[in-house]
Amino acid sequence: MPRRYVTLDVFTTRPFGGNPLAVVLDAQGLDDAAMQQITREFNLSETVFVLPPRDPANRARVRIFTPAHELPFAGHPTVGAAVLLALEDKVQKANFLIEEQVGPVRCEVTVDVRAGNKGYATFIVPRRAELQPFERTRQECADALNLDVSDIGFDAHRPVVANAGVPFLFIPLANLTALARATPDGAAFIRSLGSYGESLYIYTPDDEGDADFRARMFSPGLGIQEDPATGAAAAAFPAVLLDAEARVDGHHKIRIDQGVELGRPSHIDLGIRIAGGELAETTIGGAAVVVAEGVLHV
Repeated sequence: MPRRYVTLDVFTTRPFGGNPLAVVLDAQGLDDAAMQQITREFNLSETVFVLPPRDPANRARVRIFTPAHELPFAGHPTVGAAVLLALEDKVQKANFLIEEQVGPVRCEVTVDVRAGNKGYATFIVPRRAELQPFERTRQECADALNLDVSDIGFDAHRPVVANAGVPFLFIPLANLTALARATPDGAAFIRSLGSYGESLYIYTPDDEGDADFRARMFSPGLGIQEDPATGAAAAAFPAVLLDAEARVDGHHKIRIDQGVELGRPSHIDLGIRIAGGELAETTIGGAAVVVAEGVLHV
């Protein structure tokens, strides 16, 4: 049967920037194997399948697949799907819940009415970011990235694993030069990091641009050599920040730029609220623009 799909570029206001995303709008009747096959056909980092919500008060239920397997939660699929659903509803502003495997996700969307094909979405991360045990040395982290051990770390930032639905290994780098020189390969990942290297996020202060941090993400275990924008990693980033920095109570805005080295610049707006010295809430925000539409005959 014909199934409508839309592709968007997420965490950007311009086509051919940000992170590409495919959204299949008519996913009823597709089983897990079919969704996985369709995802591999699109060959993007993630594909979203839209289904009727289990709770009729919610806007939709979505399933998110990478070329390797399904994810319980991901950032750029949530932003892109939220913008697209608001565009489908032909509204200027929307506030709704999207059901994901990790739980219901609250989204606020503003649509660019004049353009008619873009918008901006912010969602509340459904799980609080937390650190997990990590047992590798800085030398092993450097070896996995083909860098020197002196390139690893800055200030009190150290390699850690953090999770807000999907675990990532966060490795801080000394500067933007080290970030650009990082050239990981699968063999080095397995030899130096083992399973910790499945999703590897490297970051450093952005001393040259308008962002607070510049980042890159490698995930050969998910079938992704390098990701232009990784919202799920940004969702876990507050635990990394609080491990290394003291933040006063209140709201903090942090901008993360990613995808620069790929020629697909992405801008991720991270919001954190600190209460009693602890993380109370995390939001992820970004723009998305429709690039293409079509029909799947499956």
